[in-house]
Amino acid sequence: MSAETDTPGPVTTVYKVTGMSCGHCEGSVSGEISQIPGVSSVKAVASTGEVTVVSTAPLDEEAVREAVDEAGFELAGKA
Repeated sequence: MSAETDTPGPVTTVYKVTGMSCGHCEGSVSGEISQIPGVSSVKAVASTGEVTVVSTAPLDEEAVREAVDEAGFELAGKA
């Protein structure tokens, strides 16, 4: 198994999202990101603005940005 062709396990990425202030915000962001193919779990925390995403492979940041935008928030980048 080579690192270039096969990922040995899930990939965890933490993103910074601006504008989240409550549980409803967390749910909106989590719901949109969880629809991206390959995403297995999403945990958004409004108090820190961090969204932890576990996926089967590294995600296209533009896809994450579009999902966050669809939820009504702004992706500031990786945390």
